[in-house]
Amino acid sequence: MNEALAAAVLVFGVTVLVVGLARLLIVPCALWFEARHRRPPAGTPPHASTIFAPPPAAPPSVSVIVPAYNEGVVLDACIRSIARSDYPDFEIVCVDDGSTDDTFAQLQALDAELPRVRALNQPNAGKGAALNRGLQHARGEVLVLVDADGVFRPDTLREMVRAFADPRIGAVCGDDRTVNLDRVQTRYLALVSHVGTGLVRRALDVLRCLPIVSGNTGAFRRDVLERTGPLREDTVGEDLELTWRVYRAGYRVAFAPRALVHAESPSTLRGLWKQRVRWARGLLQSVRRHRDMVGNPRYGIFGPYLALTVATQVLLPVVQVAAFVVLVVLAALGDTSTLPDTLWAVVLFTGLALSVVLLLVAVLLDRSPGDLRHAWTLPLWPFYSAMMSLVMLRALWLELRGADNRWNKLDRTGTISIDTSLDGAPEASADTRQDR
Repeated sequence: MNEALAAAVLVFGVTVLVVGLARLLIVPCALWFEARHRRPPAGTPPHASTIFAPPPAAPPSVSVIVPAYNEGVVLDACIRSIARSDYPDFEIVCVDDGSTDDTFAQLQALDAELPRVRALNQPNAGKGAALNRGLQHARGEVLVLVDADGVFRPDTLREMVRAFADPRIGAVCGDDRTVNLDRVQTRYLALVSHVGTGLVRRALDVLRCLPIVSGNTGAFRRDVLERTGPLREDTVGEDLELTWRVYRAGYRVAFAPRALVHAESPSTLRGLWKQRVRWARGLLQSVRRHRDMVGNPRYGIFGPYLALTVATQVLLPVVQVAAFVVLVVLAALGDTSTLPDTLWAVVLFTGLALSVVLLLVAVLLDRSPGDLRHAWTLPLWPFYSAMMSLVMLRALWLELRGADNRWNKLDRTGTISIDTSLDGAPEASADTRQDR
């Protein structure tokens, strides 16, 4: 029994160590990204150094596609924030996907009030179908796909377009931040998300294997989408699957850290669980549809990176949960001498020390030291990590069962806790609610 317990401890510890070392290697890549992407001088044209046209030619036209289903609580703030963009040539195409609340009535009112807004509606068919409807009516050379709860800064579109600095870039992923900081959970997510967005996306941009253009802040060249085809309507991970098709077509994806969109994070544990299960199912569905890309060097470094993704995001959670279960059962039945017996040993054993270091680096790269005021929520991190492993097990079970694709859209709160002005980094402000 002692041997089995020691083996379980070894498996759990080695997996934490391997993942920790891999995460540590991303730091120099993220720093190199930052060294290469200095902030442009004030007054630089929004289309300078892009593939579309050098100054003083006109900037490329932009179409922002906003799908909406029962988004009455958040829609007005989203559309008005986009309309305040300082980009010179853009339109906003809003598609109501058969909402049962006042979403379409709001869209019609915004259409009548704001000259850049066009309101469309259709019977309920899902987010992918709504996005495809918007793309059919869009006129822009750059197509920006966002969620209806996103709040833009005035320079978000400008920074998004600027990131198309190379003809091999087919899509750009912006940086999404938390807009609703009124709950313990959302404050925790606002803090730790800097690692996944600010740090990891910078590193993966340098390595040329950024795997996803986020559904609430992503831009695509029109000619690239004409090659890849429209979004799939039979998956819950349409943003991930489309990004992989961009790589399949021979393009790569860039990260635009200053193209900020503030969107709602799940404010309840149930909402977080449903969202992350949907994300995990989207990954599994994309792996199944593009299994020929996984590990395939024909797609450059992206192919091997997908193999690493499957290993770390699909297989590793299963191994960790199994090892943890064995560890707990055997420890309850026998000798616990092989387990860490001090708080510091637990911190090192679970990789929390390295996670905190990476978080500090990520916050500094994102120029958001103010978010460290949420550091008191970090004791939630071990529980969150355990939950994410269970999320993948749930997603695997649903996929094996052939369960229906359910979007599980978040219940919006309309809480806006940030200031999206252009004067410096967004800072927290008094909460305001958009009550509808």
